Amino acid sequence: MDPNSYNYLRQNPELLRFVRLNPIWYRYLSRDPNLIEDMRKESKRFYGKTFPQQVEKVNNHIQMVGMLMQFAGAMKD
Repeated sequence: MDPNSYNYLRQNPELLRFVRLNPIWYRYLSRDPNLIEDMRKESKRFYGKTFPQQVEKVNNHIQMVGMLMQFAGAMKD
């Protein structure tokens, strides 16, 4: 692997963990170090850090709170 790519991964432990969990990226980065940006985008999808994934997560939390409020209201009656 390119020393610059490896140093970048060492500075970003989350990306290093992603590469360890997905070893195909070792091969990709060894062949073309410029793919590091693609790997970073893929890791965001993997960890659920893209904007649509975060919106969905917040929406699920809001639905859960709504259901708890309905349940509390039903128990009150």
